[in-house]
Amino acid sequence: MGITIEDIKKLKELTGVGLTDAKLALVEAAGDFDKALEAMRKKGITKAEKKGDRETREGLIESYVHGNRIGVIVEVNCETDFVARLPEFKEFAHKIAMQIAAMSPKYSTMEDIPAEDYAAKKKELLESDSLKSKPAEMADKIVEGQLKKYFAEQVLFEQAFVLDDSRTVGDIVKEQIAKCGENVRVAQFRRIELGVTE
Repeated sequence: MGITIEDIKKLKELTGVGLTDAKLALVEAAGDFDKALEAMRKKGITKAEKKGDRETREGLIESYVHGNRIGVIVEVNCETDFVARLPEFKEFAHKIAMQIAAMSPKYSTMEDIPAEDYAAKKKELLESDSLKSKPAEMADKIVEGQLKKYFAEQVLFEQAFVLDDSRTVGDIVKEQIAKCGENVRVAQFRRIELGVTE
């Protein structure tokens, strides 16, 4: 399979790597674009994880209104004003706002769940009738799985991404970090639904 300049450019755009790295990835994948893209994503995500601790003081506030019934405002941070002004960064923030509108998460990451909320849910699950007959060790394992599933629906980064449910929002954030070369964080968000008060 031949390697075209169009494929190299497309791979560069999708992953945020240089032309040389994009070409090398295609050569290593014997011209298979999908295989090269997957390899570059893995490399980019590994780099992105290393950037996850860097400070984020810039960014933007994005809003999204769905059908005049649901409104979202979200603060997405990055490291520099340069990245914050990029159209791709604004588009990313807009997708995050759409996700929040559609899926109504309560927390950004698992670390944001208050310890008392986590403990209360764990206690509730442990006291359920279906677990009373199980040995304590087995009950604990079952409850850990149930907690993970329960909070996966409530935590933004754990949710399936609405525009591609084969990936989580956390995966999308890591890809954005890899593309822009900076740490990216969803600092805070607020979702308002017409006629619904918390």
